[in-house]
Amino acid sequence: MKLICVTLLIITGIAQSDEYEVIGPSAPVMTVSGEDVILPCSIKPNISAVNMRVQWIRLDLKGSIVHRYEDHKDINTNQLQSYRGRTQVFKEELEKGNTSLKLSRVQISDEGLYKCFVQSESWSDDVTVNVTVEAVGRLPVITVDGFDASGGLHLQCESKGWNPEPDLVWLNSEGVTLTSESTDTHRDDTDGFSVKHMITVYNTDTKYHCRVRMNHHMMEAEIITSSKMFLSWRSSVILISVAVVLSVILIIVFVCKKRELQREDQRLQNECDPIQRTVEKVTSLLRKHAVNVTLDADSAHPRLIVSHEGKQVRCKDKQHEREKNEDTGQNKFDECLCVVGNEGFSSGCFYYEVQVKGADRWCVGVTRESAQRKGRFFLNPQNGYWTVCLRYGHYWAGENLSFLYLSVKPERIGVFVDYEKRRVSFYYVKSMCHIHSFTDQSFTEKLYPVFSLGYGSYTSSGSLIICDRS
Repeated sequence: MKLICVTLLIITGIAQSDEYEVIGPSAPVMTVSGEDVILPCSIKPNISAVNMRVQWIRLDLKGSIVHRYEDHKDINTNQLQSYRGRTQVFKEELEKGNTSLKLSRVQISDEGLYKCFVQSESWSDDVTVNVTVEAVGRLPVITVDGFDASGGLHLQCESKGWNPEPDLVWLNSEGVTLTSESTDTHRDDTDGFSVKHMITVYNTDTKYHCRVRMNHHMMEAEIITSSKMFLSWRSSVILISVAVVLSVILIIVFVCKKRELQREDQRLQNECDPIQRTVEKVTSLLRKHAVNVTLDADSAHPRLIVSHEGKQVRCKDKQHEREKNEDTGQNKFDECLCVVGNEGFSSGCFYYEVQVKGADRWCVGVTRESAQRKGRFFLNPQNGYWTVCLRYGHYWAGENLSFLYLSVKPERIGVFVDYEKRRVSFYYVKSMCHIHSFTDQSFTEKLYPVFSLGYGSYTSSGSLIICDRS
C-alpha cells in the first residue's frame, strides 16, 4: 500500500512539473544606448522562484555569465567584467515567478542573445531573449583629401558611433545620389559602426551633401567647392599653400552659411503674418488665441510628477523611481514619459506657451484624442502627434523624422494650431521667429496639448512649465 502511494506521488510530481515552463518575449527587446532595459522572463503558471537557481548567460559569448541568483542571494564571482554593477533581478518579484533581469546603462556591446535559465530540485527550463541596441552616431565630418592626376577633387565623409549600421550617401545640389568610389565600414563592440565614403568631383561652385540615415534618424553635412580649389592643383608652387587656401574657403563657407541661416530666420520671422511684420504685432496676434492649459494628472506616466495647480511636470527623482507603482489606467502613458492637457479643441485657433529651459530631453505640441498611449512609439504625425523635440542633443520635428537647425537654443516655445487650416506651428517666444510648421494635416477629432520628458527608463533633468497668457 505504501509503495502504491509513493508511486502515485512521484507520478503526480512529474505531471505537475511538466506543466511549468519559462517564457520570454516573442520579439526582440529593442533599447537605446545609455538607457536602462528590462529583459522579460517568468515562470508559467506563476510559482515562487525564491528557492530556485536563476541564471542569465550570453549565448553568443560562449555561455558567459551575465547574472546568477542562487541560495537567496546574487552570486556573481564569475560574471563578465563588462556587466559588473549593471545587472539585478527583482527579488521582491521572485515570489510571483518573475525572473526578469534589469540591465542598466545599456552599451552597444550588450546587443546579442541571452538565455534565462531557471532550475529547481526537480525541474528546469530556459528561454532565449534577443536584445538589439540602437545608438545614434555623431554628425558627419567632410574633409578634402587632395587632387588626382586629372584635376578631380577628393571629398571624404565620415561618421562614427552608430548601431545598427547606417546608410551614408553623397548627394549633389539637385539631390541626386552620387556613386562612392571607396567605402569603408568598421564596427567596434564599444563604439558601434563608423562609415567612411569618398567621391571625386570636378564641378566648381557646387554644393555637395553627405547624408547619414538609420531608421528614423538622419544627419547631414555639406560643402561648397570653389574654383580656387581646382586652380590650385595645376601649379606645384601653389600646392604648398593648398592647406591654407582650403581652410580659408571652409571658413568663408561657414560664415556664408551662418549669414544665410540668419537671413532665413529673418525671412521666416517676417512671414509670421503677411500683414503684421513686427515682433509686437505677431505676439499680439498669436496671444489673441491664447488658451488656459492645465495638465491632466490622470494621463501622466507613473514616473512623472504633475504640480498641484497643473502647470508644471517633472520626472521623479531616483529615490521615488524605485517605488512600486501599480497605477496603469487606460488613459495613462506606460512607456513614453508623457502627459496631456485637460482641455481639448476641435475648431478655430488656439495657442499656448511652455518653458523648456533646463530640460535636456523634451517634446511639446498637440495630439489627437484617440492617439496611442500604451507602449513605445514615436511622437510624429503618423501616430497622431505633432511635436518639436530635443533628442540626443539635437532638435527634431516629429521626434527624429526631420532634423532642425536652430541658431539659438530655445528657452520658451509657442505652439499655435489653426484647426480649419489644418496647420500646427511652433515659434521662438522671445523673438516670435518661426521654427517649424506641419501643414495640410488631417484633423477629425479633438486635439490636446501634449508634453514629454523622454521614454522608457530614461529620466530627463529639469521640468516643463506652462506659461501664463501674458
